[in-house]
Amino acid sequence: MPESWSNKDERQYEHIKASAKKKGRSAKVAKRIAAATVNKERSSEGRTKSGGAKKSASSKGGSSKRKTSGGGKKRTASSSRSKKVAAGRKGGKATARKRSG
Repeated sequence: MPESWSNKDERQYEHIKASAKKKGRSAKVAKRIAAATVNKERSSEGRTKSGGAKKSASSKGGSSKRKTSGGGKKRTASSSRSKKVAAGRKGGKATARKRSG
């Protein structure tokens, strides 16, 4: 294993590899899964050159809350239907029932 891996990483690698083999994976695939998992853990813990803890959307400059259209006002079904009718478009529950029946 790589020199940069700790004893903990080695144990984790062996455990994951054994589990993958037990699930019927080939030795080659089991090794690949185990190595990828250990490297992912090391990266998320900041123990690699390029790794580091993953940033959340808010810490990257984004918003942690979803933005809504329409000034934050949620539209109801009836308000959507009334807007369609005012615009001269067909649609809504009554029209759907007429078509299916």
